[in-house]
Amino acid sequence: METENPLRERLVDVGVELVTFDGPAALGLREIARRAGVSHGAPRRYFPTHRSLLSAIARRGFTELEERFTAATAGAPAQAPAPPPAPEELVRAIGRAYVGYAVERPGMFELMFRHDLLDGSDDPAPQGTRLRESTLPRFDLLVSLVARCGAADPAVTAAALWAGLHGVAQLWSRGSLPLALRDDPAVGPDRLVDTVVDAHLGAAGRGSLPR
Repeated sequence: METENPLRERLVDVGVELVTFDGPAALGLREIARRAGVSHGAPRRYFPTHRSLLSAIARRGFTELEERFTAATAGAPAQAPAPPPAPEELVRAIGRAYVGYAVERPGMFELMFRHDLLDGSDDPAPQGTRLRESTLPRFDLLVSLVARCGAADPAVTAAALWAGLHGVAQLWSRGSLPLALRDDPAVGPDRLVDTVVDAHLGAAGRGSLPR
């Protein structure tokens, strides 16, 4: 892939690999530079601070997550006889993609949501929005789907739903939920996602799709 800044992209690539296999704690500037085969000072040409490099790495995670959302919603079951998927099923598909990403890439998932640390304000890349604002379009999508399910207060319901999904994502990826559930093979992340969706959408969500 051609790019105006191949070194910049290589540094981000190395960071993505490091966070995937070793977690956020491995993302030191010296280690990234060493693995990229450049001097310790080379990253400063493109990333004025350590946080700006971490923000660029985290942006890759949001791009990956968006791709998973797109694939998941494209494959959501349609509500017969109408061809478009019911909004509740789209919420389930997004929830499963969200939790699935956290389980498969826990290090990246943890880095992406360190909004207290990575606001992206010092990232010189021209993405147009700060890192911490990258979640807003995805949240707006969730709000619109929850509204279509008939929730009385879509924004609050969507916020509570997101919090529930995020809790499942973190607690499952860190092993806490499998431990609490005694590693029951009948209870996996998808079942917990369905339970969270049912709990927050309630009768409004269930009314959108015959069961």
